[in-house]
Amino acid sequence: MGGIAMITLKNDYLTVKINPLGAELTSVKDNESGLEYMWQADKAYWGRHAPILFPIVGRLQDNQYRLNGETYHMTQHGFARDREFTIIDQTDTQVSLELTADDETKALYPQDFILTLSYELVDHQLKVNATVTNPTDEAMVFSFGAHPGFNVPFGGALADFTDYNVTVSPKQTYQRVPLVGPYSDTKHSVPLDLHQPLSLKHDLFDHDAQVLTLDNHETTVMLSTPSDDHGIALTVAAPYLGIWSPYPKQAPFVCLEPWWGLADDVQATGDLETKVAIQKLAGKDSFKASYQITYF
Repeated sequence: MGGIAMITLKNDYLTVKINPLGAELTSVKDNESGLEYMWQADKAYWGRHAPILFPIVGRLQDNQYRLNGETYHMTQHGFARDREFTIIDQTDTQVSLELTADDETKALYPQDFILTLSYELVDHQLKVNATVTNPTDEAMVFSFGAHPGFNVPFGGALADFTDYNVTVSPKQTYQRVPLVGPYSDTKHSVPLDLHQPLSLKHDLFDHDAQVLTLDNHETTVMLSTPSDDHGIALTVAAPYLGIWSPYPKQAPFVCLEPWWGLADDVQATGDLETKVAIQKLAGKDSFKASYQITYF
């Protein structure tokens, strides 16, 4: 880990590990059974656990964008996932970490920012809160997202990938944003009936993620199997939620991803200020995002 000490949070039910590199959640274990819920970053499939996506979500066309007349280059999901955060507050069950702009980030993204991530264990639930603060008087534009990956099957489970379901509540028909290659096609959203659970199959992801439009309504997405009593439930009020597993790899994990942003649209102009689903923050203002994951 390059000498960076892992952060451990623990209560009566769960033990959680977080890496200050990227403020990344790397492990959630059930204390009684030792069951591991989080994907363990096997590079044969995907070498990350739960990266934080900032200041973009997804991919930019040609990995570049324009802001204030200048062109900048930035790779998929931005740089926060590869930067070391500073611990600003920690107890046995809670930690807050912070990332601020510096010369390296400004070469990729010229805006000043303070990105704070906090994780708090409460019984069987992990509460995750993010704040993006604009410390300047000038408006800023950005996207934010989370990308937690969960073992399927969960560690020690007897079930197979295809025994698992994704249940979305409220049960309704959602608008799904198709992806054309890595880009969003927001003008051609299609209905996805989720009155019934979505049965997991690897080819569900043959066109990349399933991207649901949530319109900031509180939504709970549960990953579980009839084969045992274990699962996770992620609750969030975000504009979008991605469900992803790499295809054609037969990868034993699924990501449930709350997004306050999208990959560039197929018709993107390259201008960050008019990017699809971009967040805008006035000078001295703050943006807040949160979600909760319950482990059972």
